[in-house]
Amino acid sequence: MGVTGSGNKRKVNVFNITLLGILTAIVIVLQAVGANIRFGTFSISLVLLPIVIGAAMIHPLAGGWLGFVFSVVVLLTDAGPFLAVSIPGTVITVIAKGTLAGIAAGYVYKLLAGKNSFAATVAAAAAAPIVNTGIFVLGCYIFFLPTLSEWAAGAGFDDVTAFIFLGLIGLNFLLELAVNLVLSPTVTFLLEYAKKRFAPQNRAGEP
Repeated sequence: MGVTGSGNKRKVNVFNITLLGILTAIVIVLQAVGANIRFGTFSISLVLLPIVIGAAMIHPLAGGWLGFVFSVVVLLTDAGPFLAVSIPGTVITVIAKGTLAGIAAGYVYKLLAGKNSFAATVAAAAAAPIVNTGIFVLGCYIFFLPTLSEWAAGAGFDDVTAFIFLGLIGLNFLLELAVNLVLSPTVTFLLEYAKKRFAPQNRAGEP
């Protein structure tokens, strides 16, 4: 490959590293702010924008890294009730749900982006909270079921599953999904602008 091609690669690498650093900082700030916005027991996530942008512009594993950072902030700010029950169970559940949500959003976007960028962004926006919440539910059953049964009885629920979906998730998930989908056009615009503005263009005849 010629010198120009090598220069383009270096530019892309520098751009990706810089973008990932900026998005990491945004994830930390958004989640710290979102931890104070509560509807029910737990806060909603506001980190769709940087996670999807990172996963789409850089790589799905970049989405995984951003999801991991999101998870660490959650552990530090919003996981107290579960940490009091099981530290290993909480760490495993929170890290898995955030990291896999980011990776899933990235691969969903990558799968659909060649056909329709807006549809890809909407699907990625939906995938992130669905995977995040789904793994949270799985973690609840694996690590916290006895405690959640006690919490359910105390909250007046006869069934622990109803408590998990209505008491712990419920409105939070619906609002999180709605916020993510509403932001989809903004994410699409930013992705398209970034691709046109920063994607390197090879010269005609360049190897």
